[in-house]
Amino acid sequence: MSDGVPVNGASGPAAPAELRDLFVEMNDLKRVRSAGRVGSIAERLFAQGWSALTGGASAEDVALDITATALAATRLCDLDAAFLASAGLSEEAVSGVLVDGFDSVTSNLDPGLRETLRGRLSRRVAHRPGPVPGFVTALARQPRAGVTCPGRARILLEPPENHAEHCLLVAVYGVVLSPFYRADPATVFLAAMAHHFHNAAMPDAGFTGEMLLGDHLGPIMARTTQWALDEFDGPLRETVERARAVLPDDATAEGRAFHAADCVDRVLQIAQHLQAASLTMQTVLGDMELVHAGPVKGFHDRVLVDMRIP
Repeated sequence: MSDGVPVNGASGPAAPAELRDLFVEMNDLKRVRSAGRVGSIAERLFAQGWSALTGGASAEDVALDITATALAATRLCDLDAAFLASAGLSEEAVSGVLVDGFDSVTSNLDPGLRETLRGRLSRRVAHRPGPVPGFVTALARQPRAGVTCPGRARILLEPPENHAEHCLLVAVYGVVLSPFYRADPATVFLAAMAHHFHNAAMPDAGFTGEMLLGDHLGPIMARTTQWALDEFDGPLRETVERARAVLPDDATAEGRAFHAADCVDRVLQIAQHLQAASLTMQTVLGDMELVHAGPVKGFHDRVLVDMRIP
């Protein structure tokens, strides 16, 4: 672990503004689903990451591979390596499509990290899958609390994200942010993937519920976290525990990268609900060209005018 500061110095920006639009777009990995696949892309990548780790892959390899895959999926969604290969594309063609998807969203990444992640897609290595720990399924079934504040009624926005989705997005955001904080990406990734272990067993009542537990909160969180850690064998358990040591504060570069990623994901989750509520037809029909150019575009336009839609 390092104790570096952002490259702009202690008095500079606390986070890189140029990554904002990418993070907004990536957040939808928690909401993209496809026929024949259980759960969102984020939920599935969370399980895939833990399976690779229990199968013996290093935290660094898993962090880079999962992050590269998530970045490619930001535009390609579930047009992933498995689907493309099943549709008859060669290994070279599959890699080409994935790299094109990656390139379409990563122009603002740190150049060194971008090249490393891009290489993971152009020279893909399959990890031996290990058993998926029980906490993975539990976190995928555990909804997050929504917006809570002690003394106030909860604001619940449907559908809620689950804890597996949140942990995955925080992990990949953390890897992308790591160069800015001079942090070790593998440590940040693993800490983020493991930061809600307690919620595998502990229902999420948010900040309000935690405050109402008072002195009971610490022991309950320690006990339920231990239940998750007990699913690992010795070496992986020790690696996860070392990574989790950065979680309590922002005293290390890894702690800063994690807490920046965690904060961004929590707020963007709510922002997407507000964006949907304020969406206009000008955006849909004008900016996004829902009725897009093609041989029947003129006919479509006349149909909408004559039917007074919208």
